Amino acid sequence: MAGVSRLQYTPESRIIRVMCTGRVDLSFVVRAFKNGMDGVFLAGCLFNDCNYVTQGNYHALNMVLLAKKVLEKIGVNPDRLRMANMSAGEGNLLADLMNGFAKQIKDLGPLGVSEGLSADTLKFRIQSVADIVPYIRLVERERMRMPSASPSEQMYHDYFNSEEFDQLFKETVLDKLIDSQIISLLKEKGPLLPGQIVETLALTPSEVSRHLNSSIRQGLVKYKPAEKQFAIA
Repeated sequence: MAGVSRLQYTPESRIIRVMCTGRVDLSFVVRAFKNGMDGVFLAGCLFNDCNYVTQGNYHALNMVLLAKKVLEKIGVNPDRLRMANMSAGEGNLLADLMNGFAKQIKDLGPLGVSEGLSADTLKFRIQSVADIVPYIRLVERERMRMPSASPSEQMYHDYFNSEEFDQLFKETVLDKLIDSQIISLLKEKGPLLPGQIVETLALTPSEVSRHLNSSIRQGLVKYKPAEKQFAIA
């Protein structure tokens, strides 16, 4: 499968299938969900068996595990994104995995339904991720790449499920994501009361207050005293 770049859409299952994972960017995954796809499946070469010695599938695994964390934080089931690795001769395995994934996505239902998200809420939450993809990409490359010269799939899973990563994610991506969600919400809905923002984002009043104050300092949000509402600056 190395050296092949292909994007295929099956209307029956509403699933995008992507091959050659080393070329897959986070923006591709976000764009797929933004365009209403119910699931994204990435199929790549076996780990430590790259024809071009770039180990691009490890970069893809890094991106996928990070993307799953982001999806979870915006209320989207991370199981809607899956990565599998196999040799070019394992067509039967690919078919079995795709059929299993298609069934899983069908059981979950359309994007947002099983998550209990309205169409509007889903739209602004995914847009909030799309708006900061360049930032997430930069953080991933500079601070979230596994430095080992002899990587393994298990090492990546262990790292992304560690307290060390959770703290790093909170300090970098999560705060930026919440800021972006507030901005996207205000763009989508117009001026809102603090309580409306708290309810929509399912955050605590103190969290919303902290992020609103930060956005005001950055000139992104303004407070309208007469209405007691916040709006885009």
